[in-house]
Amino acid sequence: MRMPEKKKIVLVGCILLLIGLFFAFNLDQYMRLSFLKESRETFRALYAQHTVLVLGGFFLLYVGVTALSLPGAAVMTLAAGALFGFWAGLVLISFASTLGGTLACIVARYLFRGWAREKLGAWLNRIDSGIRREGAFYLLTLRLIPVVPFFLINLGMALTSMRLLTFYWISQVGMLPGTAVYINAGKQLGEISSTSDIFSADLILSFLILGIFPLAVKKVVNLIRAKLGKGAITPDGEPGAGGRDSTA
Repeated sequence: MRMPEKKKIVLVGCILLLIGLFFAFNLDQYMRLSFLKESRETFRALYAQHTVLVLGGFFLLYVGVTALSLPGAAVMTLAAGALFGFWAGLVLISFASTLGGTLACIVARYLFRGWAREKLGAWLNRIDSGIRREGAFYLLTLRLIPVVPFFLINLGMALTSMRLLTFYWISQVGMLPGTAVYINAGKQLGEISSTSDIFSADLILSFLILGIFPLAVKKVVNLIRAKLGKGAITPDGEPGAGGRDSTA
């Protein structure tokens, strides 16, 4: 067995071990809204005493969760808004989610791109041709409209020739509006102290924005694509006929 293949097996083994430990120790229980509500005051006290340590630990944990595609990123985003406030939470989650996604892309590219080139060479060449023409805009669309799961975007782009720097900054820009919506919703959740607060105008507005945001962004993106003479984004997140590679 060649050395690169051994390294890949070791890497896959480490990833599977980390994922297995996550579920074996039932760590997903800490990624639930119920736990967030129960431990909010304790966590706030810890944050007040050890601000830098808590922010750093939360950042590394979020990077790990997103890099390994573990469940709980959405709840952690809400938690960041509830515990750190809007601006601190937004900056922390924006960089942590982008870094985690980029690490996932790097690992997936290292593990699977060579195999994909051997098995799907002609098809991937056509995909790469489209990525070179409008890959940045397509990735931006996928990040803005949460139709395709986060980890599938990371895996899909890992198989293409898109530069990692482009992947990073497009992901950060594209995910920023959605992150802001979630952080704001989390901030409003963090301010609930009684049942009457559930029906506050700010909280209702935050979750209304959370619900209509993907639809509004999709409408705007389709209008922009129409102006550029490209196809609209279909319900599965793919570009319409006008935006597909004509050689496919």
